[in-house]
Amino acid sequence: MDKLFSDKEYAFSKVYQSLNVTALLKKQPDDFIVEEYIPVDFSGEGEHCWIYIKKSGCNTDWVAEQLTSYCGVKRMEVAYAGLKDRHAVTSQWFSVQLPGKPTPDWADFESGFSADDSAEKIQVLQSVRHNRKLQRGALKSNAFKITLRDLSDTSDAMFEALQLRCEMIAQRGVANYFGSQRFGRNYNNLEQAVKLFSRPRFKLARHKRGMYLSAARSWLFNRILSERIDQHVWDNRLPGDVFMLDGKSACFKDDATDDLKQRLESNEIHPTAPLWGEGDGMVASDAAELEANIIDQYPVYRDGLIAARLQAQRRACRVIPGQLEGSRQGNNFVVSFSLPAGCYATVVLAEIFSELIEAV
Repeated sequence: MDKLFSDKEYAFSKVYQSLNVTALLKKQPDDFIVEEYIPVDFSGEGEHCWIYIKKSGCNTDWVAEQLTSYCGVKRMEVAYAGLKDRHAVTSQWFSVQLPGKPTPDWADFESGFSADDSAEKIQVLQSVRHNRKLQRGALKSNAFKITLRDLSDTSDAMFEALQLRCEMIAQRGVANYFGSQRFGRNYNNLEQAVKLFSRPRFKLARHKRGMYLSAARSWLFNRILSERIDQHVWDNRLPGDVFMLDGKSACFKDDATDDLKQRLESNEIHPTAPLWGEGDGMVASDAAELEANIIDQYPVYRDGLIAARLQAQRRACRVIPGQLEGSRQGNNFVVSFSLPAGCYATVVLAEIFSELIEAV
């Protein structure tokens, strides 16, 4: 199959100069540890049982299916906030709707996955009753602890450079790209989006349609952000910009006041780029021109997203990882940090290592 884009288009610009060191990712499950954080004040009672589960060797949907079977409920009565990787050790919340029913015996549930030869491991860390169902997308942030192995350069100088790079990122942040997983294996989601736009009346499962539309919007966002990096304005003001408060979704238009520079330098606010759709894009002047120049290069996505009636939104161009630390452990390098929901750990790692080789 012919490539959808040129090789250059598949590569997004990086903020930091390459350190020319490669590393192996996910050699074993506990090399990639994720803990989900959801801010909620539990009522302690109600028909929904929330459980915080630590898992490895299994994906989120599979765990949901096991809960459905064990609790004897319909699949729609089991909920989670977001998907977590199979090839990792991840902790996340689920909720099960159990009106008029007692809390299940979670020790018995997890015992079915405790055998030494079991590929799937599940441990119930916490259980609490609540009067509301867990909503998709409700998570606030994720905390990561990632071990990189088989570095191509294990000199003392390289480990010092890696630690310095982590310190730089902790202060300045990284470009808030969508990760490659958003585009599917071999960018298949982008190709499927083209097919969707050419046959808009074709019946398609709702989740697949949403996945393909999201891939198209994410691609346009990444291409605009890459251009902003090339023009050295990914974290600086461009006339006509729209800014977003750090950790918030609220946006405001460029007012050309003197304190914008200081607020950008202190990471209080960030420039934004569009999640393309119909409605007011808010931008003007140079920022509007930059965005239009990129959007117009992809008319199929530009017109298709409008026809799909997606509403325009904004996303911050920069994200500052929280509590970012990098440390040497023997010949391995361990990176820990937290990210807001919707941001990608692999994007942070890509600014530390020139290439990541996934073992799985």
